[in-house]
Amino acid sequence: MSFACIAAARRFDDRAHLPLVIGSQRYGWVRRSDVESLCRWPDVFEISSLAVRIHPRHDTCEARTAALAPVVETLAAEGRITGWRNERYAIRQRLYDAPLAWIERAASRFFGTRTFAVHVNGFVPARFVGEAPKMWIARRSVLKATDPGCLDNAAAGGIGNGIGVGDTLVKECWEEAGIPAHLANEARPGRTLHILAEIPEGVQSEQIFVYDLALPRGFVPVNQDGEASAHWLCSAGDVRDVIARGKMTVDASLASLDFLLREGAIRVKDCPGIEALFKPAEE
Repeated sequence: MSFACIAAARRFDDRAHLPLVIGSQRYGWVRRSDVESLCRWPDVFEISSLAVRIHPRHDTCEARTAALAPVVETLAAEGRITGWRNERYAIRQRLYDAPLAWIERAASRFFGTRTFAVHVNGFVPARFVGEAPKMWIARRSVLKATDPGCLDNAAAGGIGNGIGVGDTLVKECWEEAGIPAHLANEARPGRTLHILAEIPEGVQSEQIFVYDLALPRGFVPVNQDGEASAHWLCSAGDVRDVIARGKMTVDASLASLDFLLREGAIRVKDCPGIEALFKPAEE
């Protein structure tokens, strides 16, 4: 059994991209095929063969935000940026860093800027020693902007403006699975995944905080916000099969594999390359 999601999480060719630079630091990646579309804004970008640089005249968060806003709106109108969320998203390298600029969340992939998410492995503990726990998996709504209709973790979501990891976890648990806060707060951290991958929208540079949440045997997840169409309780073997057949999103597949590895339901040697995903892609 092999897992294509592991390779997909680091399928990235830096030769096909230019770094997006603010000041002297890289904060994203722009596909070379998209660079020409940015040449229309010489007051916003300094473009060379080595980098796409935010013009140094925009030297504050507010100035960069104002300069980038019409660029993003134009690119969205042209169909270069898709899945508009109407949600501000910070450009930064670490979750709690001060923002360098704010952009529409959907533009994060076009510019390859860092995003952050929480994935929750909802599980029912094993009854007997040596038995693997069962996992709740969800099917994403066909109306979702990304990966419509694919299988997913019990709850998952991006970390939005002004919301931390814990609050996002509680919010997504309720919205996606009807898990009340007193249960969600019992979630325990797994490992952190680092994704750097070429995707149709651009580049996914994402840090995923994985959590495990033991759910009572009689609890059945019920979606509250329309973003999941169903939930199933699956054996560890069924989850492995779903992942191997590519039926689950890459992010959810990796979060599930992290859980299964730590639970001893799968071996590290069956997941070659996965350990590298728990380190930043730049290392």
